[in-house]
Amino acid sequence: MFSKILIANRGEIACRVIRTARRLGVATVAVHSDADAGALHVAMADEAVAIGPAPAADSYLVGERIVEAALKTGAEAIHPGYGFLSENPDFVAAVEAAGLVFVGPSAKAIRAMGLKDAAKRLMEKAGVPVVPGYHGEAQELVVLATKAREIGYPVLIKARAGGGGKGMRRVDDPDAFAEALAGARREAKAAFGDERVLVEKFVDKPRHIEVQVFGDTHGNAVHLFERDCSAQRRHQKVIEEAPAPGMTAKMRAAMTEAAVKAARAIDYAGAGTIEFIVDASDGLRPDRFWFMEMNTRLQVEHPVSEMVTGIDLVEWQLRVAAGEPLPLTQDAIALTGHAVEARVYAEDAARGFLPATGTLHHLRFPDTVAEGTLRVETGVRAGDVVSPYYDPMIAKLVVHAADRTTALSALGDALAATEIAGSTVNTAFLAALARDPDFAGGNLDTGLIERKQAELTALPAPAASAIAAAALAVAGADRPVDPAEPWSAIAGYAHFHPLSHTTTLHRGETAIEARIAADNGAFAVTLSGDGMPARTVRAAPETGPRVARWPGHVTVFTGTAQHSFRLHDPLEAAEEAAAGGDSLRAPMPGLVKLVRVAAGETVRKGQALLVLEAMKMEHTIAAPHDGQVAEIAAEGAQVTDGTVLVRFEEAATG
Repeated sequence: MFSKILIANRGEIACRVIRTARRLGVATVAVHSDADAGALHVAMADEAVAIGPAPAADSYLVGERIVEAALKTGAEAIHPGYGFLSENPDFVAAVEAAGLVFVGPSAKAIRAMGLKDAAKRLMEKAGVPVVPGYHGEAQELVVLATKAREIGYPVLIKARAGGGGKGMRRVDDPDAFAEALAGARREAKAAFGDERVLVEKFVDKPRHIEVQVFGDTHGNAVHLFERDCSAQRRHQKVIEEAPAPGMTAKMRAAMTEAAVKAARAIDYAGAGTIEFIVDASDGLRPDRFWFMEMNTRLQVEHPVSEMVTGIDLVEWQLRVAAGEPLPLTQDAIALTGHAVEARVYAEDAARGFLPATGTLHHLRFPDTVAEGTLRVETGVRAGDVVSPYYDPMIAKLVVHAADRTTALSALGDALAATEIAGSTVNTAFLAALARDPDFAGGNLDTGLIERKQAELTALPAPAASAIAAAALAVAGADRPVDPAEPWSAIAGYAHFHPLSHTTTLHRGETAIEARIAADNGAFAVTLSGDGMPARTVRAAPETGPRVARWPGHVTVFTGTAQHSFRLHDPLEAAEEAAAGGDSLRAPMPGLVKLVRVAAGETVRKGQALLVLEAMKMEHTIAAPHDGQVAEIAAEGAQVTDGTVLVRFEEAATG
């Protein structure tokens, strides 16, 4: 076993690797960008080395600096985590050329599976079923469009390099093919530096089921059963679980045999995942699954496999990289119970899952669940910043229980007990998905979230009790009330003050006035506002919902819902009134990738104005109404959340 390793990553996966290394007595070296100097993974590691500015292209993707850091600190091996350089064969070669060990597969194996088209041709030769499609070298529009017609619509355009839904477009009509291809190419180029694509048949009711495989340098290869990752939004996984709902013994045998066959075809050593697309229109059948791609690294969702097998996959990675054989044979690997993982993201589910940023002023996760085992994987602490530079995942909540029903119930409990304030998060959406009848019943496919997006992301209006709790928190009534002197809880209260206190809260564009009065040892809170009939509720902080105060805001937690209110700021209101005009602001931080209209041009409601790239995904910004463009952001401009992208003439036409 190694005595010291360097972790070429950040966030929760870096923290995850450090925990196992520490248990094994292996010292760890963290690397960090300037933005991550105070990050949790830096604090957890035994040593840390700065490797560059905040953008990943200037730090975490600069292999030379990472190798230098490993040599400088005396590390013997480099663990890549996932993402960044984890599947870069040139980086693997550089690590080995420096006399270090790469904790992962060989550069040859990564190259064999790194390009989807070549990988599929290889799998066909190995006897692994492959989805119908065009995986050739020709990239001309006329060739790809012709192949799409031959395959039959709908088709899927996919980047040949990378994954995560980037560079992917579904096309239902030949007339839309050219524009979809252009968008996929731009996104693939930005994310992977390779704009080439392949075209495949789109499966009507697809399930995404993958198999965890593991190989060593002694010729051994095993599987650790399957995971279902069908719950996806924008081609990115949301909830993963093991085993797959509805899996039969015949189907499992066929899939795991194909997965191990794929690993053996490239002499694979280390942790890997074989991803299959499954036609679930007639249940799970052994003749209805096809190879999609292989991820030659540890997966984000690996904890669910660990929970159902009791195996530490990071420990296996380190042992295999150190030259040891696999710790267990296939017969000794058993599946027990059911595990579910939910990815908690800083994102606005109600606004099309737009990435969010912000400071995590309040952050609290539960320690346990009533039934089953809870595991929280995170790389952040209260006070940390979710920046536009990296993936906005805050944590993974993983539960293991005796069966799927119990596991989903425990996941709901864990989400309800999670408190995050300072950024918009997706916990309410995750809870809604977990209890959705189709998902809970195992009737899922990759289109489930898209079909039900409106109902899954609907934000219920805060109850009067929640608004009252927010008002009491703003007033300072956040400790138990003395029945003999209820006003002692109000910050700044004195006996010569009037026996009432008024505060104003803002929720979106709505201003809510809350008047607080003493009420027999508690408080009577009278609420009124824009379009809201006045009503009075009796409230006491010690019996009300959980509340977190943070600069300029207060957040109330009711079940899995989190309601944030902005405090009244006279200076901000005056500034907005002075600005006037009619403008369209950036919904998230990003890069203006493409501008489609010019100043002075008349546009119609819904017309695409520009393309904003954020988190390496493209987002089209459309006109909210008819009007004439007065100003528009320049291509290549880097913008923050709220930056004015388009300003319209004050008198809109139409």
